[in-house]
Amino acid sequence: MTDHVSTHASEDDVRNDSILIHVDGRLVPRREAVVSVYDSGFMLGDGVWEGIRLYDGRWAFVDEHIDRLFEAAKCIDLDIGLSRAQVIQALLDTQTANGMTTDAHARLMVTRGVKVRPFQNPRLSQSGPTMVIIMEHSRPSLPRPIRLATVPHYRGLPMTQDPKLNSHSKLNCILACIAAQKAGADEALMLDIHGFVNTTNACNFFIVRRGEVWTSTGDYCMNGITRQKVIDLCRANAIPVHERNFSLYDTYGAEEAFLTGTFGAQTPVGEIDGRMIGDGRMGPVTERLRGLYKALVAA
Repeated sequence: MTDHVSTHASEDDVRNDSILIHVDGRLVPRREAVVSVYDSGFMLGDGVWEGIRLYDGRWAFVDEHIDRLFEAAKCIDLDIGLSRAQVIQALLDTQTANGMTTDAHARLMVTRGVKVRPFQNPRLSQSGPTMVIIMEHSRPSLPRPIRLATVPHYRGLPMTQDPKLNSHSKLNCILACIAAQKAGADEALMLDIHGFVNTTNACNFFIVRRGEVWTSTGDYCMNGITRQKVIDLCRANAIPVHERNFSLYDTYGAEEAFLTGTFGAQTPVGEIDGRMIGDGRMGPVTERLRGLYKALVAA
């Protein structure tokens, strides 16, 4: 299979050629938006980030995203150097400078900053953090449901690299994605350390069995904001939902499967390891949750 798609597939938009990017308080043209080769993020993947979407003039769940950013920064002992209000203001200033009103995606990144020497020790980052906001016009465009392949890479224990950290170091997930694409799929389905179905390389994962929505326990996956919104929507709308351990056996026999993430919201899965899920198309529960989520964002 060569017609690969992605959970982050979007329509081409020529306006993105002339976007302004926030780099440490300055708004600069895309071609001039650069950071030092000594930056901790470039050199070691030492940093944290958030993806946030703009719908009808508002950044969806922005307070929760910024809270998660600051919590991750505290976890890795990184002082962002700005208040939550100042970070949100930088986001709004970048939006205004680019004239964006809806269907935009921001990637807000903070690294430990420029190092004085090219080595690992965090004390070598002495000039303060680097903050970059890349904001693009983007409307998701998915020509068909996603195909997944189970890979040997798993999301691990908190004492190795906590999967709840949205860190710049994503090599484990990148290797998982490569393995899936080598197998002819679009993206990777990753298990947890016990062999239970966990997450994909880029998104949280759900299945639907007999009208019930299942997702992992949450112990070994990203604490996704969209994931939690889907769980909350299920509970508020009398859709049975379970955070539980389940296996590939349960997954292959599901009527529906879908992914959640800030960019694609709810992305249908049509095939896993060569097995068609349901009829290979978006199922009725996924479609209903999409509608409920859209209404939640609008509200």
